[in-house]
Amino acid sequence: MQNAMRTRAIGNRQVGVIGLGAMPMSVAGHMPDQDQSIRTLLAALDAGVTLIDTADAYTPSHDDVGHNERLVAHALSLWAGDADTVLVATKGGHTRTPGGGWDANGRPSYLKEACDRSLKALGVESIGLYQHHRPDPKVPYEETIGALKDLHDAGKIQLAGISNANPEQIRLAHGILGDRLASVQNEYSPRFRSSEPEIDVCAELGLAFLPWSPLGGIGRTGELHQRNAAFTAIAEDRGVSPQQVCLAWELARSEVVIPIPGASRPETILDSVAAATLELTKEELARLG
Repeated sequence: MQNAMRTRAIGNRQVGVIGLGAMPMSVAGHMPDQDQSIRTLLAALDAGVTLIDTADAYTPSHDDVGHNERLVAHALSLWAGDADTVLVATKGGHTRTPGGGWDANGRPSYLKEACDRSLKALGVESIGLYQHHRPDPKVPYEETIGALKDLHDAGKIQLAGISNANPEQIRLAHGILGDRLASVQNEYSPRFRSSEPEIDVCAELGLAFLPWSPLGGIGRTGELHQRNAAFTAIAEDRGVSPQQVCLAWELARSEVVIPIPGASRPETILDSVAAATLELTKEELARLG
């Protein structure tokens, strides 16, 4: 049974204020077995999560592109709820290389090929939110963004997004895409606050800002205890986890912020979802900086 959650906008879609980053379910060295991943995805959906973020490059190896997308699609096929209420966001343009490395490919022809593969992996005719994963210094940014425009105009994607973009790139993309551009996904957390300018640009332009690694990244959530004593102290006062305080702090930063914490266990995502109802006071926010 899906629970209600307050919502925020991504383009013309309303989604719950806490999303799910599915990356940890497909990263070598961290990934759980498939049954646990499916239980985690279903727990998120039942708890009211209506935004799931994935990417073609979220895979345990370079020869299994689309692993995470297929996992998300399988979970949605098993869910008793209405899958049409869930916005699945995926990404293309960040590639995997032999040996576990990463590269970027921003060529328009490649992005279009990647989108076609994601359509097949997700089992859909049109992707809800398709995001350019990472700028490629070898390709002019406007050419890559032009491919997103073409994909939208062809009906292969419903909303366009960009990731790992600076303010100038956000404005450039917005100038090319107009209302097609719905979101920006950059890293943002208590340990990584460098995306403050990008949040402000998103608020100005009416774009959703989706912080990736909002709890610090895989294996780093414990650093909230070690490096940010105020998060732990407020959590103890409120009787909640420091992770909930962290997500509530991000939600309070701007009405355009929609965190997408990663999870690989049902308990983890359910704890994160609880942050949707946690409202911090002005005094608490001042303590958190």
